[in-house]
Amino acid sequence: NASCARLHPAVCGTFSARSQFRFQSCVQKLNDGLSLPPLTMKCHYEVLGLARTAEDDEIKKAYRKLALRWHPDKNLDNAEEANQQFLLVQAAYDVLSDGQERAWYDNHREQILRGGHTNYEDNSVDLFQYFTTSCYKGFGDDGGGFYGVYGEVFHTIASEEIEFLEDEGDFEGIPRFGNSGSDYETEVRQFYGYWEGFCTKKSYAWLNPHNIAEIRDRRILKAIERDNKKVQQKARKERNEEIRSLVLFVKKRDKRVQAYKKLLEERAEQNRIKSAQNRLEQIRRKQREIEEQQRNSSNVFNEAYEEQLRKLEASYADASEESSDDDTGGDSAVQAMGDAMNGLIISQDENGEESFYVDDLYCVACDKMFNNKKSYENHESSRKHKQNVELLREQMRKDDDQAAANGDAVEPEEPGIEDASELSEEEEVVKTKSKKGKNKKKPAKRVSTSDEAEEPALDIPLPGTSRVEDSDDDW
Repeated sequence: NASCARLHPAVCGTFSARSQFRFQSCVQKLNDGLSLPPLTMKCHYEVLGLARTAEDDEIKKAYRKLALRWHPDKNLDNAEEANQQFLLVQAAYDVLSDGQERAWYDNHREQILRGGHTNYEDNSVDLFQYFTTSCYKGFGDDGGGFYGVYGEVFHTIASEEIEFLEDEGDFEGIPRFGNSGSDYETEVRQFYGYWEGFCTKKSYAWLNPHNIAEIRDRRILKAIERDNKKVQQKARKERNEEIRSLVLFVKKRDKRVQAYKKLLEERAEQNRIKSAQNRLEQIRRKQREIEEQQRNSSNVFNEAYEEQLRKLEASYADASEESSDDDTGGDSAVQAMGDAMNGLIISQDENGEESFYVDDLYCVACDKMFNNKKSYENHESSRKHKQNVELLREQMRKDDDQAAANGDAVEPEEPGIEDASELSEEEEVVKTKSKKGKNKKKPAKRVSTSDEAEEPALDIPLPGTSRVEDSDDDW
């Protein structure tokens, strides 16, 4: 008793957490020797009625209020109780108002309150009895049903955490198990989301193998604290694993979870069918587009082909009319149609001689074919065309002068030749080869066996001489 009296904070004049812890240790030893009920200290935060997160101003206000209430001078009728409460208030304020002392107290709070070797018993609910389906009957909400039994179990586990929470208001934020009619999205999902990652707030300081109150050496104290911390962490880990395993056991058998999984499977199947239908529809639409494109391209080809046939028929009809009076009109018409395809038309004049003329849209000087009359007229007015015409004329004059100088005249055939009349119906066209890189054309010569054979042959430029390499037999 004398030792405890000397260690009492009010006697030694200090209210530090360490001195209070030593006093409690002494009291505990005394209780063990006298077999008295253990004396436990009250938490400083509970004495002042504050949360563990209270600020300095809140601590000061609470202390002043309680000090005035329990001051011995104001409680003469109940001086003993007032004195005891006043000492507790004074001790709590001295520890919590000092930042260093408060930090040490927060780190060793459970050890101070529970003691190093106390008779404290952990009354946590035994979870192993609930790892079997025999602990409930049916899936009703009654006390013996699935939702009634496990709802009470998880409520008990949450209640055990209240005194270890920094703010007791956090207890209300712990999700409840609910009942058989609870909505999955709003209740069931939140419950399993919280409890599958559950971590207990219990310190398990009562399991410490060493009592730090008996240690004076700082180095030894730190080593003992490390050992105590390992024991606490191991106990917390085991408790967390027990609770999480129970959560998985319950979730596997929860009808609400099973119904939601079935709903998700149905949605997934519907999405799969819908996706397959959309993919098939895209394939069909693409196939229709391809078929439509093929039909359009076929129609365009057919129209162009029919237009070409109409032009050929018109050319054939014109050639047939021109050669209707001739016994060989059919052959001449066919020949005329073939020439028309090559851009060159051969006809016969009144004397039976063949005359050549080029298509109206072909430029002899520039060796170009135009698609329409407008483009041909624009070309004739161009400077390049005029230069090519002048060059062609100059070349023709040179050729005429050279032919006259060399006596390059065609001698008439002897009158005794029998096929003279046949030769008069044919003409030999001498094609000039175009020089690479020059827009010049040498005019072809037409050879005639008529009565005017003595005269020089006329030079007539033929279209396509540089592009078509036909032999004389083609004519």
